[in-house]
Amino acid sequence: MSWSIAQVARMSGVTARTLRHYDDIGLLKPDHVGANGYRYYEEAQLLRLQQILVLRELGLALADIAEAIDSEPDTLVALRRQYGRLIVERDRLSRVAETVRRTIVDLEGTREMVHINRPENLFEGFDQSQYDDEARERWPEEFERAQARRVTMTDEDMRRWQREATAAMIRMAEFMAAGTPVDDPAVQDEIHQHYQGICIWWTPNRNAYKCLGQMYVDDERFKANYLKIAEGLAEYQAAAMAAYAEARLSD
Repeated sequence: MSWSIAQVARMSGVTARTLRHYDDIGLLKPDHVGANGYRYYEEAQLLRLQQILVLRELGLALADIAEAIDSEPDTLVALRRQYGRLIVERDRLSRVAETVRRTIVDLEGTREMVHINRPENLFEGFDQSQYDDEARERWPEEFERAQARRVTMTDEDMRRWQREATAAMIRMAEFMAAGTPVDDPAVQDEIHQHYQGICIWWTPNRNAYKCLGQMYVDDERFKANYLKIAEGLAEYQAAAMAAYAEARLSD
């Protein structure tokens, strides 16, 4: 049985224009062209089109798709391999979706709002007096600067800062779920934004920034913030911060 290009377009959701483009670049040739000049496709072409769409969903470029399909002439073997990749991607997206769902719940106020806190712990959510003396002793100048900065911020400024911090944590959770190495440029760009945000309050050097990341892991009250987003996120964040500190900061 043959299907015209219009029929294939309707059943697949791929436009006739795209199908013609696939033909032009050799990615998907029709089985034959009728006397009327129309392209016709049979089952083999439909199966190839399915593989094209699967690999396109996985983010491959058209040239890479052609190479991937042509390297495995056995359609069943190719589909099994692609199925495996889809399952992995499904699981990854499920984890990301759960991360976003939890944060939506937080932001809707149905449970305690996620709070991200700096080392001096000057934000809401903790007993600030527990950390003030330590912060004043360890970083006297930075502590006073942070205190002065906080006085100038309204409640809405603080809420906006915390929303932005939560969004950054979600992006880091997405990197972690995807298995992205902590020294990947995209992760390091995200950490650079985190560092710049910290610099609003104080300017940590290499060792201080690494210690800050380790604090997210070691202090259960800090770690709880990351657990509200994703399991293992505090450790991933700390490792990424350590990589950033080694690469970009000085003592």
